[in-house]
Amino acid sequence: MPVKDILLLGDPILRTRCTAVKDVRPGEVQQIVADLRDTLEDFKKRNGFGRGIAAPQIGHALQIIYLNFDLFSGPLFNPRIVSRSKAMFQLWDDCFSFPDILVAVKRHLRIEVAYQDELGTKRILRAEGALSELLQHEIDHINGILAIDRAIDSKHIVLRSEWEKMRSRVPVMV
Repeated sequence: MPVKDILLLGDPILRTRCTAVKDVRPGEVQQIVADLRDTLEDFKKRNGFGRGIAAPQIGHALQIIYLNFDLFSGPLFNPRIVSRSKAMFQLWDDCFSFPDILVAVKRHLRIEVAYQDELGTKRILRAEGALSELLQHEIDHINGILAIDRAIDSKHIVLRSEWEKMRSRVPVMV
């Protein structure tokens, strides 16, 4: 199980606009997919959360994301948002690259994502709600954008431990 270290906030690779994958079939690309899958599963086992990961988070500046979500599981190569709803929703977002921080962000309720699957076939994925939010988060990663860049304002960046205390005292958005 090739588990990789997850790069943390401050590493310059996380701020890199990633390169498109020209051919999804070579062994090195498939190894990155396996590393993403295994690293995601390991993180989820150790931390109790995790639904997606992007290649720059394990040191590869390539347009690859890997999801393990109820409605979709597997790699997406060269994903890009081609349609967004005007309707937005607000939530507390977290990230493997800064696991002790939560950030309140606004995301589009519905999106459509064009991507290539593991065979190189072009596809469209229509997503709503939690899957839409997850895709937006991971696609931001391959564009060098982090959730903290999308914070509603500076008061909406909190330590996870403080968020847990706040959550027990007052209703907060989920």
